Amino acid sequence: MAKEEDILLPAIGDFDAVEIIEIAVNPGDIIAAEDTLLTLESDKATMDIPAPKAGEVKRLMVKVGDKVAEGAPILRLLASAGDSAGEAIQPEPESAATVAETAPDPAAPASAPPKPAPPASP
Repeated sequence: MAKEEDILLPAIGDFDAVEIIEIAVNPGDIIAAEDTLLTLESDKATMDIPAPKAGEVKRLMVKVGDKVAEGAPILRLLASAGDSAGEAIQPEPESAATVAETAPDPAAPASAPPKPAPPASP
């Protein structure tokens, strides 16, 4: 079941207040895990902050020019079902038809073994 949650600024190093120079999402945007949410600029570098999970951006809690620190709420996200914290998304198992399509044909002739490479000349 999807639920709204606040996304907090992750650890960004030894910075107390780093300026937001770009916000890459808007309310209503559907994002994937690892999509860039915002870009910060310190006196030494710029850094993109990725989404920790997929979902729909419900509300921004910051704006360009704000100074933020680790743990500051940056947006409210309606997390996608199956993408809640601690819950890994499992790949779908292969169907029997898919496995049969990729299995070698037992009636096909065996391929010849690869030829050895010629010796290197000195």
